[in-house]
Amino acid sequence: MPSGSDNMDIELQAVKTRNGDHEPGFVSYDRVTGNGESVANSNPDASEKDVLLSVQIDGCNGETTAAGSAAAALQNVGNTSEEVTTPNGETVASSVSEESQSILGNVSREGRRIKKELNEILFWKVRLWMAIIFVFFLIFVVIIISLLLCSAIHEDKDEKFDPSLFKFPLYFNGSFQLPNLVYTENLLTLSFNESQALASDLQEKLADLYRSSPALGRYFSGAEIQAFRNGSVIADYQLKFLMPEERQEQLKNYILSREMVYNVLRQFLYDQESEESGPMYIDPVSLNMFLKQ
Repeated sequence: MPSGSDNMDIELQAVKTRNGDHEPGFVSYDRVTGNGESVANSNPDASEKDVLLSVQIDGCNGETTAAGSAAAALQNVGNTSEEVTTPNGETVASSVSEESQSILGNVSREGRRIKKELNEILFWKVRLWMAIIFVFFLIFVVIIISLLLCSAIHEDKDEKFDPSLFKFPLYFNGSFQLPNLVYTENLLTLSFNESQALASDLQEKLADLYRSSPALGRYFSGAEIQAFRNGSVIADYQLKFLMPEERQEQLKNYILSREMVYNVLRQFLYDQESEESGPMYIDPVSLNMFLKQ
């Protein structure tokens, strides 16, 4: 070993391993710096198969530390890690940062604080969480009771009427054409079965229309087919309505006016389908109506 130099020689020696084989290893000697401190000198070309022999280093405080493990120990200081097993069976080190630990700690403390506040006793044995549940239950009960009261108290005066008071009749006469029918002699008088069946079906059709009307339904009394005439087939009809005594003039001018009764029937006729109605199809253009005096 040369003297008077800061560097020291490295010599390879045969080292006996645990299995008894002699493999080349390298020996690291201390290198003395100018201030008298000893620094570990290592070989960067050493492989995993080489056996590392390190010389102990005297620290500043008099402790003896292995040179090979000193740097690794310093690097691991302050690191917190845990092992995580992946789906393929490998074990991977997962670092847990101090910030994550701090967040988890804050959440845990906040949860304990809320739980403590909810369990505080307000009076007697009643706790805060019990009072909160009771308030929400009370609000729900008040809403249900309010809805029931509103439905029971609210009454539509127009929906309540006494049919026995409707005694004064009002008649509308008119005619319409049935283009899907062929006129025969049996339709000339209503004594024949064919004319009676056709008249009954038309009367029912008109009655269903006016009874289902929100405005005219309560006043409608009946519909009658009075005769059939030639011209394809033309039917003469009469509509009967009943009115209460105290509102006759008002009903005649508005609800039971000729325009209202006529437009309800005409709109119905325009909405019907010719193919679906078959022989009962009424031509809306042919509709006539007038108020019988």
